[in-house]
Amino acid sequence: MAAQNRIRVEDLAQLQGFYAVTVAWDGRQIAYYSDVTGRMELYWKDLETGDTRQLTHGEAPTAPRAGLVWTRDSAAVIFTKDNDGDEQHNLFLVAVDSGGIRQLVDSPKSQEYAVQVSPDNRRLAITSTKTGQMNLHELDLETLAWRQLTDFSRPVHGVGYSPDGRWIACNSNETANLVNTDGYLVSVQSGAVKRVFSVTDHSQDHLVAWHPDGRRLAVTSDAEGHGRAGIFDLETGQTRWFSPPGVEESAQNISPDGAYLVTVRNRDACLMPVLYRIDTGEEVPVPFPPGVAMGAQFADGGRKLLVQFTTPTSRAELVAHAIETGERQTVIPAAYGNLSPAWFVPCEHIRYPSFDGQRVPALLYKPRDVAPGERLPAIVAAHGGPTAQWFQSFDPYAQLLVDRGFVVLAPNVRGSTGYGVAWRDTNIGDWGGGDLEDIASGVEYLKGLDFVDPERIGIWGGSYGGYMSFIAVARKPRLFKAAAPIVGITDLLLLYEEDMPHFQYYLRQQMGDPEENADLWRERSAITYVDDVQAKLLIVHGVNDPRCPIRQARNFRDALLARGKTEGTAPENDFEYYEFEDEGHGGGADSAQRLRHYRLLEDFFVRRL
Repeated sequence: MAAQNRIRVEDLAQLQGFYAVTVAWDGRQIAYYSDVTGRMELYWKDLETGDTRQLTHGEAPTAPRAGLVWTRDSAAVIFTKDNDGDEQHNLFLVAVDSGGIRQLVDSPKSQEYAVQVSPDNRRLAITSTKTGQMNLHELDLETLAWRQLTDFSRPVHGVGYSPDGRWIACNSNETANLVNTDGYLVSVQSGAVKRVFSVTDHSQDHLVAWHPDGRRLAVTSDAEGHGRAGIFDLETGQTRWFSPPGVEESAQNISPDGAYLVTVRNRDACLMPVLYRIDTGEEVPVPFPPGVAMGAQFADGGRKLLVQFTTPTSRAELVAHAIETGERQTVIPAAYGNLSPAWFVPCEHIRYPSFDGQRVPALLYKPRDVAPGERLPAIVAAHGGPTAQWFQSFDPYAQLLVDRGFVVLAPNVRGSTGYGVAWRDTNIGDWGGGDLEDIASGVEYLKGLDFVDPERIGIWGGSYGGYMSFIAVARKPRLFKAAAPIVGITDLLLLYEEDMPHFQYYLRQQMGDPEENADLWRERSAITYVDDVQAKLLIVHGVNDPRCPIRQARNFRDALLARGKTEGTAPENDFEYYEFEDEGHGGGADSAQRLRHYRLLEDFFVRRL
């Protein structure tokens, strides 16, 4: 039998990880989140000695949704905390030496994201929804006085201060094309805003990081149909491109001495770091096996590259790569607890045909030791976004399901990133259209495999993946036997009504104006077709979810009950429903939340498929 049952959900849930690794300005320290205690806490580590210290004791967020920012003297770390996943962040500062914590912001009805501390260590750049749309602000770190710097009607995403502290780089959009993004500089003294980087008015052009000379910045643009990284010169207005044509690549950072640009190359669902000498454009090899290398940062004065690396069969570890010698050092090892890496299965990057001749890229996980003639149940995993993708990284859900004898297909349907602008933007104005057909074609692909039972196929996903799970069983009721939408979307018009301004902007970018296109928004909402649902459902949602609010789940549940559907876990029941008061947009940040999500998903599909 293909089912191994080696991976206990309790052991899988207990595996601690690390997140948001951030190098201090001195290049010798890092701060990061870890759940080694079972709960998410903030930690400090000395990169030279390896000494590690826990900085928070219950003050850290249970599900971090924002990164960390160091003060310029490398003496303190600024972090965000919300209330049980509601993402209404407040900002806190923790001193590395003493562990003393100071609250910087108390805005329980807005989102705050720390961008960077000013070069004089006196002010903090923040993007905040304090005045409505996400805009750029400054906070005086001594007096805690606020100052709003921008007043864009579109969301602003901060980059950081120029080396002389006179400017703050950010990205936003002032054009009629909502897909467009441009780079801006904001004067710290006057608040004047000027657009400095725009390749075209229909491309996503981002400022990424300042060069230490204050004249140049690392940039990324998709104007040529794919992401391309380069160095932009403010004085000449010219960009020197480093990425080769036809390769999906994005700039990440510039070394402290200005010698290197590090990028990440996205190919076949793998992310690989790429290092360029800025003076010559020469590519410096940074060899990693196929997998996912994230968060590339410079340390030790730019002599080392810090990378978080994972593969489908190995959990994330933090690695320090010496640029000149190529030597590797493990800074934070991967945790396996009672599990053996030998139990995990690799995935295969495949492409299958869709309804219009396009070939959909996907990851296929198959259990080992499938007996001749054995037919296994299969599950389609739909990712969030939609402008996101599945990667060849360690996926605990896929590994758990494969261990239980399921085949897992994780498609990067149209709308996904990583495969060029045309593939990403094909989904605009067409949620629940071509993307759903890609899912349906994935089911046909699975049915054509001689080790898959065509009568036992399910789907699951979170956020936009939850939307796909709902819309699939509503618009194609015979496609799946069971579905597990997690923090999913059922009513697009209601979602727009309840969402925050920067999320509303994304919805308009993706599906057009909700008033002008109201009929389309209704047509592409699962609640419109609730009468047609036949699959068994597992509906899971966080009460505090600000991205896909709880009424998305509650209204669908109520509509099912109004039509005579029954709730429960018995074979004859139609759906199972769970909402959690201590979660927002998805759980799984600490071991307790992971455990209940793993158990729910495993138990549901084992019973229903």
